[in-house]
Amino acid sequence: MQIPFHSSERASLGVEWELQLVDLETRQLTAGAVEILEELRPAGGDEHPKAKHELLQSTIEIITGVCTTVAEAKADLAGTLAEVRTAAEHRGLGLLCAGTHPITDWQTQQISPKERYLQLVEKMQWLARRLQIFGVHVHVGVRAPEKAIPIVNALTQYVPHFLALSASSPYWVGADTGLASARSKVFEGMPTAGLPYQLSGWDRFEEYMETLISTHAIESVREVWWDIRPHPDFGTVELRICDGLPTLDEIGAVAALSQCLVEQFDRELDRGYTLPVPAGWVLRENKWRAARYGLDADIVVDEKGTVRPVRQAIADLVEDLTPTARRLGCEAELADVERILAVGASYQRQRAVAAAHDGDLRAVVDSLLAEMRDGLPAAPAVGMPVAPVGGRPVPDPAGGRPA
Repeated sequence: MQIPFHSSERASLGVEWELQLVDLETRQLTAGAVEILEELRPAGGDEHPKAKHELLQSTIEIITGVCTTVAEAKADLAGTLAEVRTAAEHRGLGLLCAGTHPITDWQTQQISPKERYLQLVEKMQWLARRLQIFGVHVHVGVRAPEKAIPIVNALTQYVPHFLALSASSPYWVGADTGLASARSKVFEGMPTAGLPYQLSGWDRFEEYMETLISTHAIESVREVWWDIRPHPDFGTVELRICDGLPTLDEIGAVAALSQCLVEQFDRELDRGYTLPVPAGWVLRENKWRAARYGLDADIVVDEKGTVRPVRQAIADLVEDLTPTARRLGCEAELADVERILAVGASYQRQRAVAAAHDGDLRAVVDSLLAEMRDGLPAAPAVGMPVAPVGGRPVPDPAGGRPA
């Protein structure tokens, strides 16, 4: 089986952002996508070019076109966000984004009336029906298929960095899960989701896809929902590991990290270097640590068992990538990673709001609505202890291990 890889311009960028529709009175996830997307559909067109259905009718995914810079991608998303927000407000709905909704029960949600999603639910049953989860996906252009798999393999060592930085799903159906990212564990229940298999090249990827399709495990490549995967149609490497992010500032930060890492690996391949392939057990352990402890995690950095704070690893990565960011024109957006480290990731901000309101998670919903409107806070939430950038972990408010 041959899978054509439609090569992209080097380091081109695309971003997908899954938005939640929330009733402004009840703060619950509420169906509205069908009506909103019909309102936004251009005359004579099948659908809005940059606002799409997702699995649930309480979700709208907005996407960019093919962008060159992170700033361009942010501006693209902001334009579509404004259109969706106007249509939502007419219906008493607000927009927010986080990896999960703090209080809504997934059993109350309606599936989108598209054949693809109905077939998914029929096939996966409970596993699909409970996918009340939301993410951000970043595509970065790759020029040749022989580069895609080595870059995917090398990127897996940064799964804990992206997951800790974006973790925004501490709550599930009104309860604190004790995790920084419950979304990542819910999604792993799907049989083709999770960490990618470490394949040796594009030919092995084609063989693997042929096996899945011939055995009726999947119908197309798009049903392999790895945390990081090649996207043959777009000619990109797609990073799908991030939880839903509440602000454009945070989207810019993870997009800059993604673009810089892929560009750096691309250049190393051009110079004849062999990219690293981390040990599978290290990847699994580090993803778990990031899902559980977020920015307070200590991650394994070699096969000898050496550990270091992920917070420090992220800060060092930003420093290492700054020259690349300067070349790509995303230095300001990359620097926003340090802003997130300073004010706290979303899971930390959400828990601080809940603590300040005697555990009332409706206040958390309100804070997420406000962040979508106003951007990343300028300072940590009241009462939230945050370690300095590169510092040691602070005690986990969900009862995890101390520093």
